[in-house]
Amino acid sequence: MTRNLDLNPVTAITTDAVGQPGQRVFYLQARHGLTTITIETEKEQVRALAMGIHQFLEELVQRFPDRVTVEKVPQGDLILVPPLEPEFKVGQMGLGYDSDEDLVVIVAQSLQLEGEPEEDAVTARFWITRSQAKAMADHALNVVSQGRPLCALCGRPINPEGHFCPKRNGHTKDLIVQ
Repeated sequence: MTRNLDLNPVTAITTDAVGQPGQRVFYLQARHGLTTITIETEKEQVRALAMGIHQFLEELVQRFPDRVTVEKVPQGDLILVPPLEPEFKVGQMGLGYDSDEDLVVIVAQSLQLEGEPEEDAVTARFWITRSQAKAMADHALNVVSQGRPLCALCGRPINPEGHFCPKRNGHTKDLIVQ
């Protein structure tokens, strides 16, 4: 049976990374009172979640224009709280909306490895305000942008010691792309 982790409502939520660029570990963390749920994500999952939230919030403004409220989210709510012991590693994430409560719902499902029984699956659901969603998404995009620069040709990260770019087709001269 799938294990469910639910925080409804969430008092603080964030995404952040620990470590040096190229070796960072990304986390999504939600808190309510003394309960903290931390899950491990990939950088691109964080980016996709943040961009998805921004798009989703725009759609909600169009569908429910009378529900637009902007509350300031304290900066302390956007900081990871130790210990960072993730419940699981994310396989996939999605967004939902509780129109009765005007809350955005982030749903994260655990990564299922081949051969693992389905009963070991974990699903986390976090109910957050639109203001919390926007603050977290803005913070997430900032965190993601602090990583290694991306190659203008192939879009892959450039390591300090160099980068093999498949778009250079074996040519070793540095290309200047403007």
